[in-house]
Amino acid sequence: MRKRKGAGRPTIADVAAQAGVSSITVSRALRDPQKVSERLRGRIDKAVRALNYIPDTHASALASSRSNVVGVLVPSLTNNVFADTLRAIYDALDGSPLQVQLGNSRYSAAEQERLVGIFLSQRPTAMIVSGIDQTPAARKMLEEANCPVVQIMETGPDPIDMMVGFSHFAGGRAAAQHLIDQGYRHIGFLGARMDPRTTRRLAGFRRALDDAGMFDPDLVRTTTTSSSVTLGSVLLRELARHRPDLDAVFCNNDDLALGALFGAQKAGISVPGQLGIAGFNDLEMMEAACPTLTSIRTDRYGIGRHAVNMIHAVLDGTPPPRKIIDLGFELQARQSTDRTYRAV
Repeated sequence: MRKRKGAGRPTIADVAAQAGVSSITVSRALRDPQKVSERLRGRIDKAVRALNYIPDTHASALASSRSNVVGVLVPSLTNNVFADTLRAIYDALDGSPLQVQLGNSRYSAAEQERLVGIFLSQRPTAMIVSGIDQTPAARKMLEEANCPVVQIMETGPDPIDMMVGFSHFAGGRAAAQHLIDQGYRHIGFLGARMDPRTTRRLAGFRRALDDAGMFDPDLVRTTTTSSSVTLGSVLLRELARHRPDLDAVFCNNDDLALGALFGAQKAGISVPGQLGIAGFNDLEMMEAACPTLTSIRTDRYGIGRHAVNMIHAVLDGTPPPRKIIDLGFELQARQSTDRTYRAV
């Protein structure tokens, strides 16, 4: 595990001096913000960020003390993608003295930063954090946390400490290449929310089509609206009306892909005869759909289990030999992109 700084951390007095207020005022603002004016809260918040101050709720305990908590930060508690990973984390910790403390960042980098500060103030045994796009302040706090930190759901070249996931860019590229190989030529992209992982899937999609001389920006439809099956149906029908030559779509997740299927069926567009559809994550509904839907399968459960195993290894004094574990993905080709398929 990367050695992190632990000595010389800023104190509440440092924050008070930076903000030009008393330590009591800083303490009150952190404990009960409503009791401090908005102007003072702004000055104190600015000083906290500048100094990277983390309130220590266990200041009276020994400096080496740790709770038995593993902090876990995910962007959604309702998305099945993260539900699978959380189930694995709970399963892997079952029977150990460690307990999960769960936080939902709601796809907000600022909220994730806030939760990182709160969780670290409680001196967790370890942290599991979704994604690789932490704010500079959140990253600095995690680097100095002096506990195992695992970034999950993605891989990248510069882990804070340890990392387990897969390449979203490569997954998007593989989906697009599959559609090209199946003979589709006017291939669109449907994307929602457009968080960093989705953006990287789109970049991979574009790379494959650029390499084939087939990328058409007019066939890309994205929105910052939250993803849903209904949204997938709406986006597909809008794109098909605008571009009647559309013959395939890659959807940045399975909700949109299922919605695209429903939208095509409502519009009388045959799948896959007139339109190929591919999704991402390969949730259970993709196999249950009619026709069955092609998707990129990701090992969400494996990601959670590996993250806990890496933490256990560090705590046992035998850090894992690899800081980055890429579990990859599998293209699950099904009826929705099989141009020989004919519905019975």
